[in-house]
Amino acid sequence: MALSPTVEKFVLHWGEMGSRWGINRTMAQIHALLYLSERPLHAEEICETLGVARSHVSNSLRELQGWGIVRLTHVLGDRRDHFESMTDVWDMFLRILDERKKRECDPTLALLRECVRESTRDRAASPVVTQRLEEMASFFETMTGWYGQVRALPRGAMLRLFRMGSSVRRLLKGGSA
Repeated sequence: MALSPTVEKFVLHWGEMGSRWGINRTMAQIHALLYLSERPLHAEEICETLGVARSHVSNSLRELQGWGIVRLTHVLGDRRDHFESMTDVWDMFLRILDERKKRECDPTLALLRECVRESTRDRAASPVVTQRLEEMASFFETMTGWYGQVRALPRGAMLRLFRMGSSVRRLLKGGSA
């Protein structure tokens, strides 16, 4: 499968951005390829198009399915597994946020709560350590609470909130931005 210059540019950039966000570059490139593809692709096609090993493609596809942004599908007359990406960018964005919260923020918050409890009993922990752990835990509590409130909004309301931009800042400041 030959890529147009535009598709190749996006796939390469998405891979670069993925590596900056802590995502494997090849996994991000596979996601980009599937996102722009007009039809589901099988693993061999992905391997040939991106020039990566089959094992790497298989592992990346499993991980992308685990994130919930790529799904397995079948094509009539072809026994191979095919894959396609979510195409609604808002749904994909929210799915990724949900997964990052679950994989990164929730365990960190649980650890912070534990560290705060332990620091109050730990004679070797200074009051500064306890205070900073409490501040960090409070920050995570606030942010995850805010995330939960925004995430519970109907999609239309959430989009309106995000699109308000500087209007929110003016409202909260009680004046101009």
